[in-house]
Amino acid sequence: MLKTRIVTAMCLLAVFLLSLFALPSSWFAIFIAIVFLIGSWEWSSLSGFTSSYQKLAYSLVSICIAFFIGSYIGLWPWEELAFPKLLSIFSGAALWWAIALLWVQGYPSSSILWGNMISRSVMGLLVLIPSALALVYLHQQPYGDWLILGIVLIVATADTCAYFSGKAFGRRKLAVNVSPGKTWEGVLGGLLACVLLSFFFSALIDMHLWLMILAVVIPTALVSVLGDLLESMVKRHCQMKDSGRILPGHGGVLDRIDGLTAAAPIFALGIMLAGNPFS
Repeated sequence: MLKTRIVTAMCLLAVFLLSLFALPSSWFAIFIAIVFLIGSWEWSSLSGFTSSYQKLAYSLVSICIAFFIGSYIGLWPWEELAFPKLLSIFSGAALWWAIALLWVQGYPSSSILWGNMISRSVMGLLVLIPSALALVYLHQQPYGDWLILGIVLIVATADTCAYFSGKAFGRRKLAVNVSPGKTWEGVLGGLLACVLLSFFFSALIDMHLWLMILAVVIPTALVSVLGDLLESMVKRHCQMKDSGRILPGHGGVLDRIDGLTAAAPIFALGIMLAGNPFS
């Protein structure tokens, strides 16, 4: 089992890095669309759809909505970006994750608000679409491939260091009804490790170190934890262990990108609000 997990992880890393650094932005957007489709298919199961026709319909509707929004803000067909529209999308994503935080904190009582099929279907759109748009947007910018790699490093660092910090020092539970193993001490350890990454970002783009830490890195790291908790909450509600079985030893695609779905739009929003060095 461990060998399978390692081999799968190495293959995923190779595909991701090759797509990130070798593909032009137009092809990278197609790569994101493929991942988006798989994620939408998996979320359709979390929504409560059972037949393949229902799941396919949900996935196609989802990507059509994403394409329409992307065209509306100028992400494609590679037109000039409408900055205010883009800012409103990412601001809306931040509002959504604030609502998600309340639902996670209030679980299981909060399930009365989102436990039905329609609410969970809409939830999937709010989780997946802003993150896909953020990744496509960032890849079009100078140093975009390195910025996306930076988001992945923040998410991975926050998750990995939180695990080891929690094991060593964890006492106070973060969300016992959603993920009993997570602790506040673990989250703090992950945040401290992510702060060290800020030196990389501040050197990469023209942004003051403390502004980078407070406006970009810390919010991104915190919301990545929320993305993990939200998917765990929905899976617990649906009595599902994994979102899918497409990745041997790892479960589904959503199980691997749950933190990234929350982190990407918040990272992009932080960059834009901190001065938008790409404008």
